[in-house]
Amino acid sequence: MSLPETYLQMLSTLTEDGELRMELVEQKMPTPKPGQVIIKVEATPVNPSDLGVMFGMADAAASTTSGSGATTKLSAPVSSQGMRVMKARIGQPLPVGNEGAGTVVAAGDDKEAQALMGKTVAAMGGGMYGQYRCVDAIMCMPLLDGDTAKDGASSFVNPLTALCMVENMRMDGHTALVHTAAASNLGQMLNRICQADGVELVNIVRKKEQADILKAMGAKYIVDSSSDNFLAELTDAVHATGATLAFDATGGGTLASTILSAMEGAAARTPGAYSIYGSVAHKQVFLYGGLDTSPTTLTRGYGMAWGVGGWLLPNFLAKAGLEVAGRLRTRVANELKTTFASNYTDEISLAEALQADVVGRYQAKTTGEKFLICPQKDI
Repeated sequence: MSLPETYLQMLSTLTEDGELRMELVEQKMPTPKPGQVIIKVEATPVNPSDLGVMFGMADAAASTTSGSGATTKLSAPVSSQGMRVMKARIGQPLPVGNEGAGTVVAAGDDKEAQALMGKTVAAMGGGMYGQYRCVDAIMCMPLLDGDTAKDGASSFVNPLTALCMVENMRMDGHTALVHTAAASNLGQMLNRICQADGVELVNIVRKKEQADILKAMGAKYIVDSSSDNFLAELTDAVHATGATLAFDATGGGTLASTILSAMEGAAARTPGAYSIYGSVAHKQVFLYGGLDTSPTTLTRGYGMAWGVGGWLLPNFLAKAGLEVAGRLRTRVANELKTTFASNYTDEISLAEALQADVVGRYQAKTTGEKFLICPQKDI
């Protein structure tokens, strides 16, 4: 098939006068080099990790839209503090969209790239909010026969993050997990993985409706952070599971500190475990999200064997190595419609993704709502 000479791609730019601008920019169709393929992008999700590139420190709630179709532009104001934080990206048009899926329509002249011609693949290469994307063939995951681009659009970020949480647990010698924002799409995947693999999981949610979602899935340990007895209930669940590793999607506030306190309280129930330096077992909380943008507050009432740090999927995969990454990707492909199935409440075009009212909905990151951008949908 002959490819168009140009295609539209979404770019996010911070201007010197304190405005963040997102627009669809016409790009020249590249010629794939050896080891590269061109994907006709048919489906790409809106993940929380995408929003950071799209909006950064801009006030998305105050955004406005102008133009229509291919000329649609979204503008959002940025505070003086936000401008200082994002100083390094001023004037740089940044491509948006971490992952997506579609059909390989062109390939370099090497055997590996040519083998993907005509196949439906998922890819994680950035810049996926566009009608086409040129990526390295090694970054593509061919989908099984019968699986569509919509099935595979979310094959990387959430599935691999959930799998790597369990992998990290095993590598570091922990035996159970604590997870926050646990009713999210990722959290539901993690529950299915843990149930299948026999891993105890403590789920932290913030309201009853989220707890009900997990109960219906068969989750055993669910704790509501809005409960007056949250710390006591969390300590009971941690004690029952022996969890000493947590992944926190909120990032800010006191939740990480509360989890460490619960772990220390659970350890103190073991006869003979008392020490003026706290429990011996290392307690670790990884911050992997930023749903709470306030400062992270630690009370340090949990001895000396603890840690709080950042966690990023690409960094962990680099540490784990190619063999582990390949094994996990194979599992995702094989369980795409079961363990790693994603459900979308809205399917929107590239232009619709720049409408201020639509932005307000996906920016809210509401549990149960997930948006899918379909770049081939009429602009």
